[in-house]
Amino acid sequence: MNIAILHYSVPPIVGGVESVIAHHARMMSADGMSVRLIAARGDSLSERIPLTLIPLADSRHARVAEMKEQLDRGEVTRDFELLRDELAEQLQTALSGVDVLIAHNVCSLNKNLALTAALHQLYMSKKLPRLILWHHDLAWTTPRYRSELHEGYPWDLLKTAWPGAAQVTVSEARRDELSDLMKIDTSKIHVVPNGVDLGKFLKLEEQTIGYIKDLDLLRASPLLLLPVRITSRKNIEMALRILAALQRDLPSAQMVVTGPLGPHNSANLQYFEKLTALREELGIKKSAHFLAELTDEFIPDSIISDFFKLADALMLPSFEEGFGIPILEAGFAGIPVFCSDIFPLKNLGGEFAGYFSPNENPNAVAKMMAEHFKRDKVFGLRKSVREQFTWERIYAAKIAPLFDE
Repeated sequence: MNIAILHYSVPPIVGGVESVIAHHARMMSADGMSVRLIAARGDSLSERIPLTLIPLADSRHARVAEMKEQLDRGEVTRDFELLRDELAEQLQTALSGVDVLIAHNVCSLNKNLALTAALHQLYMSKKLPRLILWHHDLAWTTPRYRSELHEGYPWDLLKTAWPGAAQVTVSEARRDELSDLMKIDTSKIHVVPNGVDLGKFLKLEEQTIGYIKDLDLLRASPLLLLPVRITSRKNIEMALRILAALQRDLPSAQMVVTGPLGPHNSANLQYFEKLTALREELGIKKSAHFLAELTDEFIPDSIISDFFKLADALMLPSFEEGFGIPILEAGFAGIPVFCSDIFPLKNLGGEFAGYFSPNENPNAVAKMMAEHFKRDKVFGLRKSVREQFTWERIYAAKIAPLFDE
């Protein structure tokens, strides 16, 4: 499918809409779409995502600025008509071979009404591909724009539902505004929120991003971290039983054990086999992850640090520890700690960790953890963002279906 994305400008021009367009374009391209950008300013995002420049599409072009001054006074002049017709011709050329055109804010704001009118003229003449109008802002519902708007053409194009065009807003609030403005039923308006690029925001390593995808960790809530080697003194079987019990209250709970098998004891292989058998018995094979099953290479500290950023809690049920560095790391990462009540760990965690005996009933530990997560508002927000507002989730759930309609 050939998709064109239209706006006044695109990255590296800095702006919220420009940033959203970049994320959309890259995701569409990664999904196998042929994507092109159309704007007055900016650069191609890559060889696969070229940019067609139309200088007159700029909101700051000298001719556009002069025309806007006239329009702001309520004057529709010959300059406007000439500019509209030039833009219509240039748009038609730029859109050759395009199956879907996505216009961001062009039909929502009065930044370049000649561009809006050119698009409308082509659309009503059936010279445009399928059209998706993406509304981030609405001039007619924003007080600061009202003095610039007047009844009649072309201002009415910003508050009229173009027949057959798909309407998208970035929030329920914008959807309700658009519904009232254009007299469209809210069920006819798609809501596609903006999102967060988790990898870039947290500065995750590519290797970590690969693990997240391979293990589907964005669906975890909570995600528990055991940054330990696979040795019996770490009491990992207790962690597995706690996870199984925790899933009765929090079915999406998952756990990652980051360490390899201990290098100095041949019995560690037998211990690992015991753990994987227990995991199977508990029915948590898809939610209890050992990175040792994905790689036998050394995992750098930067990857372990990434998992502290991702995790919702540190779990450390060890029978013995000489010190307990993961507790310090959890403190820096700002995640809660649930650990055994042995002296080295209690000495580090003090009053700030949740403790249990390494021989405690796993159900009791799971209940303590579940109660924490159910009342922790920080975890609640992290869970909501992870489930709904990563770009990967938004694309799969909201954007890709638009192209199937």
